[in-house]
Amino acid sequence: MASDDPSGDADRAARREPSDARAPFSETELAHLGLRIDDWLARQLRENDTVAAVDRGGPGERRWYVRLSGEEKSTFTIWFTLGQRTLHYETYVMPAPEENHERFYEHLLRRNLKLYGAAFAIGEEDAVFLVGQLANEAVDEPELDRVLGSLYAYVEQCFRPALAIGFASRLGGASRPDSPHT
Repeated sequence: MASDDPSGDADRAARREPSDARAPFSETELAHLGLRIDDWLARQLRENDTVAAVDRGGPGERRWYVRLSGEEKSTFTIWFTLGQRTLHYETYVMPAPEENHERFYEHLLRRNLKLYGAAFAIGEEDAVFLVGQLANEAVDEPELDRVLGSLYAYVEQCFRPALAIGFASRLGGASRPDSPHT
């Protein structure tokens, strides 16, 4: 779209508009998006062998709980929470490390550089979570597939190496994964 601004600054500024400057979704728009998420999750439960269960939050909540069956981490749950502007998603990865704190957090921070659409974060009681969010306008089936698949892959790739660092003495082994920067 052409602009009267020959420098293009107005167009660039519009593309960089922060997410909190977007208009919030109306109740009708949120209800419609919630139904699309419901339909997508029902299909995932039927067709995706890694999806073990899907539950909804309580009445009035726009929250979904998706239980996945993994290999490195046997089960984990992804929480999707639909807000007025974004779909927030997160999964609990593990408790705070018992040892090798500096190496443990360095490992996760280095992993963050390779992740798309999610990042390791510290939550309550210093537990480790993977978190991310999408603008509501961007929520569609391919993006939901990407989020689900990415969080599954990130947990599967990162769980054992992080466990080996942060809980080495419990595991009776070395406190480093194969490579310190994997």
